[in-house]
Amino acid sequence: MKVEVKNLDNQAVGELELPESVFGYPFKEHLIHLAVEAWRAAQRRGTHKAKTRGEVQGSGRKPWRQKGTGRARVGSVRTPLWRSGGTVHGPQPRSHEKNLSPREKRNALKSALSRKVAEEQLVVLENFELESHKTQDLMRRLVGLGVAEKALLVDSMENENLMLASRNNPAVKAVDALAINVYDVVGRSQIVVSRTALQRLTEVLEK
Repeated sequence: MKVEVKNLDNQAVGELELPESVFGYPFKEHLIHLAVEAWRAAQRRGTHKAKTRGEVQGSGRKPWRQKGTGRARVGSVRTPLWRSGGTVHGPQPRSHEKNLSPREKRNALKSALSRKVAEEQLVVLENFELESHKTQDLMRRLVGLGVAEKALLVDSMENENLMLASRNNPAVKAVDALAINVYDVVGRSQIVVSRTALQRLTEVLEK
């Protein structure tokens, strides 16, 4: 499987052989769904908290005697039945993380990337060396490459111009080759990746 390699001026400068085991992986929608849900769950803080009757403010003394007052019996002002009382079965701090094995994560990413290759939504560049860190310069380059929608830009975190230029436009997101995840791949219409970054990513996915 071969893909065309371009430069930032949208000129073809060569071809790159992609391993069939990675970029020809079958599309597994359920596996991708699990990976996306696991990623979203991991973003949750899990710090939600409601106070129980043992944590709210108030005395533990019985407000009035059990019988003879004509009022309903009650043992504490902190009862959940009263205003400002404790909460029954309320949310407690916990982790929302969903466990996926390393193999499942790799296969989900291979499946998502393979779909992008099949739909011709993967643009491979010879390099991602920008002349400046200005967002408008980056967007002009992307438009010249035919990237008009939400795009994922993959290179190295050491590419400071790319990382700075992509921060001010929500339509693009720049990530390191080893930080790419399924959520970003399926959430972006196109992927623009440098040859070096693609080779680094392929080495990891082939393991």
